Amino acid sequence: MGQDPDTIRHEVEHTREQMGETIDALGYKADVKSRAKDRVNRMTGRVSDATPEAEQVKQGARRAAGVAQENPIGLAVGAMAAGFLAGMLIPSSRVEDEKLGPMADEVKQQAKETGQQVTEQARETAGSIGR
Repeated sequence: MGQDPDTIRHEVEHTREQMGETIDALGYKADVKSRAKDRVNRMTGRVSDATPEAEQVKQGARRAAGVAQENPIGLAVGAMAAGFLAGMLIPSSRVEDEKLGPMADEVKQQAKETGQQVTEQARETAGSIGR
């Protein structure tokens, strides 16, 4: 037992601090209403951080409109390519397969070739414009 009284006081003070922290933590865990409120506040903060402000949306729209006005051919080619890809990715229905059969495959092949030609022509045009 021959411990120094200052050491004992320090240990008692340290133990009180730890007990206070433990009691606070247990109180917080038991207070479901406060925990739920804290969680809602954190989630609201995340959503507001991820949501663009109105001015950012307006600037993006202006930029997109500017690009479309500066390069209408590129916009048209991009739209055609996106439509073509969307059409190729959508699976054909049973009725289409029964009614169109081989003719559908031929049309798809021709559309694919035409799309490739348009893409190549657009690249050539873009290359000549950029020179």
